Amino acid sequence: MFVDSHCHLDRLDLEPYGGDVKAAVQAARQAGVDGILCVCIDLENFPSVLKLSELDNVWASVGIHPLEDKCREATADELFKLAQHEKVVAIGETGLDYFYAGDRKEEMQSRFVTHLDVAAQARLPVIIHTRDARADTLNLMKAHVCQESAGVLHCFTESWEMAKAAMDMNFYISLSGIVTFRNADALREVAKKVPLDRLLIETDSPYLAPVPHRGKSNEPKYVADVARYLAELKGVSVGELAQITTDNFYRLFNTASPTVV
Repeated sequence: MFVDSHCHLDRLDLEPYGGDVKAAVQAARQAGVDGILCVCIDLENFPSVLKLSELDNVWASVGIHPLEDKCREATADELFKLAQHEKVVAIGETGLDYFYAGDRKEEMQSRFVTHLDVAAQARLPVIIHTRDARADTLNLMKAHVCQESAGVLHCFTESWEMAKAAMDMNFYISLSGIVTFRNADALREVAKKVPLDRLLIETDSPYLAPVPHRGKSNEPKYVADVARYLAELKGVSVGELAQITTDNFYRLFNTASPTVV
């Protein structure tokens, strides 16, 4: 029914599940979450991410997060080679974050361009993290993105103008539990404007648990709460929003092949 289009299964708090990630995934299934994209943040954690993608209807990405500054860099050839695995359905997450690392702009831009170029070469969508870097993010996207495979601006918190510019390049907009936060009025106005056929939902777990789970460690099953909130905000049924965002996921990440579980 739902797809969590962005989470970090390898970082979940598994104490409630006796340390068993399979139990956390099963809890998500019981909440109606039929698919999960486990997103890589550096090459050191890629083997763990890939191992988790062996679970039914779990997929992986490969990439280096813009805020990872102590990790080994990847060459374009290395990223491209890793992206050939059948369970890798995207490049990233990558992007620019000037809020936390404005002193590393050139380094982040260089890494971002490498990821965009590999995504274009591999014809895979790119997962973009962007914060306080609207102009540079969009300019590099315009210069390097393959609009055929495009990608997603994940955990979106930026302006409608940025969302519109990204959608004009065939990108999707993914909303997380942040949209449920009390101080997220501006984001809710953006969410109302994003067309349903360009919308994805995510948890970004273990971070950013939605209302009514604020203060808890986030997990994929809570994407259902994001969906319910957005359905009410946009004036559609939960079933309709679930079906559309699921269809959108498989349209964007078109090498992800669901299995019946």
